[in-house]
Amino acid sequence: MEPLAPDEASGGLSRPVCSIVIPTYHGRRLLEPCLESLFRHLPRDPALACEVVVSDNGPGEETRQWLAQAHPRVRVVRLAPGQGFCRAANAGIEAARGRFIQVLNDDTELTPGWIEAGLEPFRDPTVGAVTPLVLVRATPERVDSAGDSYSLAGWPSKRGHGQSVARWASRPVEDVMSASGSASFYRAEALQATGGGFDASLVSYYEDVDLGFRLRWAGYRVVFTPHCRVLHDISATADHRSPRLQRLMARNAELVFWSNLPARKLALAFLPHVGLVLAQAAWRMARLRFIPFYLGKIDAARELGRLSARRKLRAGLGRNAVRPPHFPMGLGSIEDVVNHLRRPRETSALRDESRA
Repeated sequence: MEPLAPDEASGGLSRPVCSIVIPTYHGRRLLEPCLESLFRHLPRDPALACEVVVSDNGPGEETRQWLAQAHPRVRVVRLAPGQGFCRAANAGIEAARGRFIQVLNDDTELTPGWIEAGLEPFRDPTVGAVTPLVLVRATPERVDSAGDSYSLAGWPSKRGHGQSVARWASRPVEDVMSASGSASFYRAEALQATGGGFDASLVSYYEDVDLGFRLRWAGYRVVFTPHCRVLHDISATADHRSPRLQRLMARNAELVFWSNLPARKLALAFLPHVGLVLAQAAWRMARLRFIPFYLGKIDAARELGRLSARRKLRAGLGRNAVRPPHFPMGLGSIEDVVNHLRRPRETSALRDESRA
């Protein structure tokens, strides 16, 4: 087993054990409660020294000025406005000095012991990422995610989405396909080995699934722990009903599928994937949301020329893997579909109702 604290003899005490990277666009409105909970529950043990890095790609200087006054311990990385989640997160990851990195949404709230529980599985040196039990902040008895699953048809889904927390509270630490992008921990050297962070070309959405694939291509495990808990506002930072975001998600779903599946699984997955795309198209057409979906698929088709390079990158990770790559994928389940249809309401929708 691997010790988590730095080795004093190596002079490693000057390096934080964990860097908490928080990309933000909306700034103080979301950061204030997030940082308040973070510093309230941050461990006092110097052997678990942590740093906080806010990666700000919002308009204006108000966030930086407020942080300088209210939270001078926070390191701020300033980007040009509107760079998107992936670029903002990657800038924070690049600036981070910790052996482990938690990428944390600014619409989250931390709970007691979250750092200690989130880092514990890294004692296994083959673990590259740890995903917590993420709860819906408005109704914390319901699950937002318990890590991500991925079906052979190419459908990523949040495990346990909308279910009772009681179903997941006593689960063991277990492998999942990928770590939820809202609050997960990563081994810094695993991120460096797989490209340095998220794929910036995805901008946002499905970037966490793509990173999970790359970590698994490199032979790392991705695990879920119910002992680390984070509260999350669903879609407080973006409205999933936006045609622009629907188009981006439709594009990214194809790029992730065609870039990451091993060749044998891709052959098995081709027909199920076609069936999934047709079913999704029919669903969106019935809800009068077909055009953004269609345009997103066209956007993905235009990038076919880059597909070979993306797959070669994954194959190269596999050749140098720390252990044989493993991809825990199934056919999906009816329960996943039910969870999706009965998912908790998005914060953006609740805000719109409050204005009516």
